[in-house]
Amino acid sequence: MKLLSPTLLTVALAAAFPAAAQSNEALLKELQALKARVNELEKKLQAAPAEAPKPQWGMTPEQAAEFNRIANKTEALEDSREMLGFKNLKVSGYMDPAFIYNKAQNRMGAQFLNKVGDDGYNYDNSYFGAAVIDFQKETDSGVKWRLTLSPNRGVGSVFDGDSIVQEASVSIPLTDLQTRLIAGQLPDWSGYEYLPATQNKLITHNLLFDFTLPTAYTGIGMDVTNGKWITKFMVGNMNKSKKDAGMRQPMLAYRVDYSKGEFNGFGFAGVHGNAANFSENILDVDGNVVPQGESRVDLFEVDGYFIRGDWTIQGQASFGRQKNAAISANADGGLQDSQWWGLSGLAAYKFTPRFEGIARLDYLNNAKNGGGLLGFTASDSRNGIGPGWSRDAEGNWVQADPSKGANRMALSMGLSYLFDTSTTLKLEYRLDRANQAVFENVKDGSYSKTNHLLGASVVVAF
Repeated sequence: MKLLSPTLLTVALAAAFPAAAQSNEALLKELQALKARVNELEKKLQAAPAEAPKPQWGMTPEQAAEFNRIANKTEALEDSREMLGFKNLKVSGYMDPAFIYNKAQNRMGAQFLNKVGDDGYNYDNSYFGAAVIDFQKETDSGVKWRLTLSPNRGVGSVFDGDSIVQEASVSIPLTDLQTRLIAGQLPDWSGYEYLPATQNKLITHNLLFDFTLPTAYTGIGMDVTNGKWITKFMVGNMNKSKKDAGMRQPMLAYRVDYSKGEFNGFGFAGVHGNAANFSENILDVDGNVVPQGESRVDLFEVDGYFIRGDWTIQGQASFGRQKNAAISANADGGLQDSQWWGLSGLAAYKFTPRFEGIARLDYLNNAKNGGGLLGFTASDSRNGIGPGWSRDAEGNWVQADPSKGANRMALSMGLSYLFDTSTTLKLEYRLDRANQAVFENVKDGSYSKTNHLLGASVVVAF
């Protein structure tokens, strides 16, 4: 029995060994085949990015071709737009046909695109009734270019007579986008009211805007933004595109604004230097007016605003004077200085998001030396400027005291309705008053202390 057990074990081992060896050899072959397959897949994966892109899932070959065509066309349009200069070009504009009734002038009717040079600048004429188009372009380097055209109704028409240019300016960044060189022709930036009808709540402008502020500046200066402060100034000409022969002294115009918070802020502006003097008080031996050229002007104003919710409140105080530009001459027939000061305040409340009520009150003290305002150096019975009129013993109208000009006030009340996103309807009643009889009733040649104006306009912008 002892001999039988080892023999059986030996036989069993001998029978099992060939099977185990055969099994390991097959497993090794399978592993080698699997490794080869993995290597083959890795090579295909590495080669996949170099192959032609396949259409995305969900797109047929026709849809993929259409998508590629649209992409190529879009890129071509973008290249064409940039080549033609349309990149970052903005075009906007507005029209505001108006209807005006002026009692003293005995005038009622439509008012649109009338030429300022033919009629002069008046409070019942101003800048409304315009058609304006504005082009603004900004280059990739941050240079800004602007051209605003306003035939017959822009600032160019006021001081030039024939120019249709409201603004032609460039703004060039220097050290950064917040520090800029500015040059060209820019409308005046004084006061709380803006010139365009799209930014002016009423139809007419306040007394300070019309009679005490410059029209435009032509020159070169700076525009600097520092946090809540914005400062800009120009050196050049006021209300003149080119100096006349013999005129060499420039003027300095500046404005500083501070945004105190989200709802309120204030600013101030000034002009100092020489400007045109239109006085007609000096005559030659033949009785012709001797032109005065230019004389010293000093203007300063401060304004502020509060806008929150449905309320808008704005205000302004101005002071000005011009050498040898008073309406009345002195006792010896010589020229005198004109001087004035004034206040203006506006309040507006939105009854609904579209419907707003507006009230504005102005006062202008202009009594010294018979009166005289910026650009107004003679009596003006349409605007109510200069010494008052009264009847003498024979019933004729005369200026009894030429040395004392009339002080003016104006109360305007209006409604504004936003018809749609681009259309605003305006209605305004205005009462103008003076402490002397300075408004001529053209119907009979009489004079009164008050005048009434009614206006309506539709402002359409894009």
